[in-house]
Amino acid sequence: MHAVSGGEVAGILVAVFWAILVSFLAVALVRLAQTLRATTKLVADVTDQAVPLLADASSAVRSAQTQIDRVDAIATDVQEVTSNASALSTTVASTFGGPLVKVAAFGYGVRRALGARRDDVPAPAKESRRTVIVGRTVPGTRRGKRDLRGKRD
Repeated sequence: MHAVSGGEVAGILVAVFWAILVSFLAVALVRLAQTLRATTKLVADVTDQAVPLLADASSAVRSAQTQIDRVDAIATDVQEVTSNASALSTTVASTFGGPLVKVAAFGYGVRRALGARRDDVPAPAKESRRTVIVGRTVPGTRRGKRDLRGKRD
């Protein structure tokens, strides 16, 4: 038999530890390769699902932008119509407002005069005072007409 020296034992121990280390590294590399394959597959699946979703989102954004443009055009048209209606109202009020007020005042004067002539009473020179009560107008006393009523009976 051959005697084993201390150097040879140390060499065998180093070789065994080296083999164990290489085995652990090989197992770690195999697991890393499996993880990379799974990650690659996951990224491919996400890409396959994300591309249609991004296309749909892009389409929705384009559609929303189109609708916003339409609403903006409608709002501009409404603003223009409002401006035109305001101008028309001002024109009508300035054209017909003054003459209509004059005609109404004339008609009121004619009715007053005819009403006073029918009653054979001269038209009162001054209108009686009126009392205002929250949203209602209460006529003042009509002493002249009450006196006439009393004389007629």
